[in-house]
Amino acid sequence: MKKVGNHTSISRILLFCLALSLSFTVSSFAQDPAAPAAATTAALAGDAAAAAPAAGAGDPVKGKELFNANCASCHKLDAKSTGPALRGVADKHDKAWLYKWIHNSSEMIKSGDAEAVKLFADNGGVTMTAFPQLSEGDIDNILAFTSQPKEVSAAPAAATAQAGGEGNGGSSNKLILGALVLVLIVLIVMLVLVNRTLKRVAAANGVVYPEAEPTLPLWKAYAKNQFLVLVTVILLMLSGAYFLYGYLMQVGVDKDYQPVQPIHFSHKIHAGDNGIDCKYCHSAARVSKNSGIPSLNVCMNCHKNIAEFAGDKDSLYVDHSKEFYTAEIQKLYDAVGWDKSAQKYTGKQKPVKWVRIHNLPDFVYFNHSQHVSVAGVECQTCHGPVETFEVMKQNAPLTMGWCINCHRETDVKVEGNDYYKKIHDELAKKYGVQKLTAANMGGTECGKCHY
Repeated sequence: MKKVGNHTSISRILLFCLALSLSFTVSSFAQDPAAPAAATTAALAGDAAAAAPAAGAGDPVKGKELFNANCASCHKLDAKSTGPALRGVADKHDKAWLYKWIHNSSEMIKSGDAEAVKLFADNGGVTMTAFPQLSEGDIDNILAFTSQPKEVSAAPAAATAQAGGEGNGGSSNKLILGALVLVLIVLIVMLVLVNRTLKRVAAANGVVYPEAEPTLPLWKAYAKNQFLVLVTVILLMLSGAYFLYGYLMQVGVDKDYQPVQPIHFSHKIHAGDNGIDCKYCHSAARVSKNSGIPSLNVCMNCHKNIAEFAGDKDSLYVDHSKEFYTAEIQKLYDAVGWDKSAQKYTGKQKPVKWVRIHNLPDFVYFNHSQHVSVAGVECQTCHGPVETFEVMKQNAPLTMGWCINCHRETDVKVEGNDYYKKIHDELAKKYGVQKLTAANMGGTECGKCHY
């Protein structure tokens, strides 16, 4: 009998490869997940430490509410503002003295109290507001809040732990990847060996492979079919015209345009979390054609005493870290020339080059005051839910069709406006309707919006 192959050697190779792949798989997944356990232990320890009650009399939680309501406009915990930093103030002064000082500081200064006079002089002679309505219990709560130790940022520790975790996970991932690559190589070798063996068996048995008959290339067969060529040309022309029309119709339409500004301003925090009215910053929208870019002095009305982000880190309104928002406030100070340590302006200013978002063509007339003050249109109608935008964007397409549709669907508000009421009554009688839209009152005439 003619020998055509060594089948025993192939079986041995298969068994060897299977055993090798299994050994790598077991060694990879049998590792003890010590890092997650350590992280869990550290987290539990941190929770236990956070749950520990604050030392001293008073409730720091209630004290925080009282501090924000009465003290935060002039004081910070860890930095000088209009008044001195208040963290640890209970350790610097006698509690009975603090009761008197908070209730009526001016009276203590007039009485000649040496400590009160010195504190008054050290802070530039700024008189502190009297708080006779605060009880001694309220003051104890505030002092308990100011006596809490400063929170140390856990970012470095978390970064270290994450780096360590990535190191351990990286080594195990590399091991698994190496095992998979080895298994792949073994499979390739097996396929090559099996192919060689089959060829030997075929040659030993006199098997002849039939040669493939030459066929016409696909592109030549396609070119000879004139009907398919015609249909293809028509489809290409129609699809090209469709996409060209769609492209041309988007020229000048900047919906969802969201540029990066030189100073990050979160509408989500200001208009959403803090509930600031749009027209407090964009006050020109009530009386002018343009809404106007708010002056940085408007920002300083609040940020003169808000030098760092103090929002809740778990709030839905927070997208970035406290350090990020605080750094953006510092950009504001650099622009207006405000020294937060000395609490005064330096006179050195830097212009802020804001990037314009909404920009209508020059031949389009739009008056904010007519829509905001006269028509009573809410800002969100055109600008979208700005109270949810972390970064401001153009929410609407601001196309001619979009504006006309609004004029056709929006009823004119005539309550409290005798001028519109007179016109409304006349036109309502003319058109035989009860409610008039802006289009009924000429809102779709070309000259209303185009010069």
